[in-house]
Amino acid sequence: MTNGTGHTGTIRRTVSTLVGVIAATTLLAGCGPDGSGPAAGGSPSPTPTPKEALLAAVPDGTEGAFRFTGKDSDSDISGVVDPAAKGMDLTAAYKDPEHGFTTRMSFLLVKEKLWVKVKFTGTEGLTGLPKLPSRWMELDRAKLTDGETAPTYDGADVGNAGPIIEAATSVEAKDDKTYTGVVDLTKGQAGEAVGEEEVAALGAAAGQVPFTAVVGPDGNLASLTLAIPAAGKAKAWTYLVKYADYGSAPKLAAPTGSAAQEAPKVAYDMLNS
Repeated sequence: MTNGTGHTGTIRRTVSTLVGVIAATTLLAGCGPDGSGPAAGGSPSPTPTPKEALLAAVPDGTEGAFRFTGKDSDSDISGVVDPAAKGMDLTAAYKDPEHGFTTRMSFLLVKEKLWVKVKFTGTEGLTGLPKLPSRWMELDRAKLTDGETAPTYDGADVGNAGPIIEAATSVEAKDDKTYTGVVDLTKGQAGEAVGEEEVAALGAAAGQVPFTAVVGPDGNLASLTLAIPAAGKAKAWTYLVKYADYGSAPKLAAPTGSAAQEAPKVAYDMLNS
């Protein structure tokens, strides 16, 4: 399997959309492609370095559908990636710290078409939250004020493991298919993948962030963990990517019949707030 990293930012786009929705509902209630493959005209080294071996384990779209779990400084996200359908089914949840209710947002992307589901829980005693259908709501990107915040399929590596590993300044391989090393988040697209504001806040520490990666028995990346250190008033946190069930996760398809409808005006009002 060869490395095929995509654009950075899938996690961050989805979470930023979610956070924007939260801001609006709270008031109501009261990376170009990463060139990490061999250079044109060059040839891979006969024995791959640990870094090259780890990059080769990053999903490139040939593995079939697989499950994904991610965590950054703001939220958790999980779902399924289906390269054959150029699709993703991603869900994130956020609990409002002031009012206590939780917003669960799911995006379904299949061959450039996009649907969204939004569910509020823990809303007892609250008024003013938008009333939305429980079905998949198909979105017209032209009606979104900032279409870039909505997910697009930029490649199988939705957790941006490739750009992060590319920025590694040292990689050590262990016998159990575990890799450890250090990443310079100021290099390449790594900062965009993890979060530019968070990386800027780290100062000099951004150049020495430890990571651990695990490659599964099938030769595919199973997990990548960055231990982001505390900086100023910001606490230490973990950037986590997990890929699982390569080739056995459910394939994605466009919802049909009563499972979907066109997004109503209130959905666009919420997303464009």
